[in-house]
Amino acid sequence: MPLYTYQCRTCGHEFETRQSFHDAPLTDCPNCQTENAVFRVIQAAGVVFKGSGWYITDSKGKKDSVLGNTKSNSTASTTTETSTAAETKAKPAEAAAD
Repeated sequence: MPLYTYQCRTCGHEFETRQSFHDAPLTDCPNCQTENAVFRVIQAAGVVFKGSGWYITDSKGKKDSVLGNTKSNSTASTTTETSTAAETKAKPAEAAAD
């Protein structure tokens, strides 16, 4: 059962209560007894990731191993692409100097 936080508009009293999803929201303040003065405070959902890893060990490693990619292959191709791009940029400059 979820834990809801409520706050009173009249006295500012804040309290928590466990309610079923099917229960109607509370309306009366237990502190000042004012009717229709309580509203539910919106809070972030509680999400807990458990385990030794999430992205690196679960998703990325499996995808790379299926595709046959390794870090050494991707580093080598990046180095080759960088040197080819540098040579391409150097050629127009040499042609303009002639």
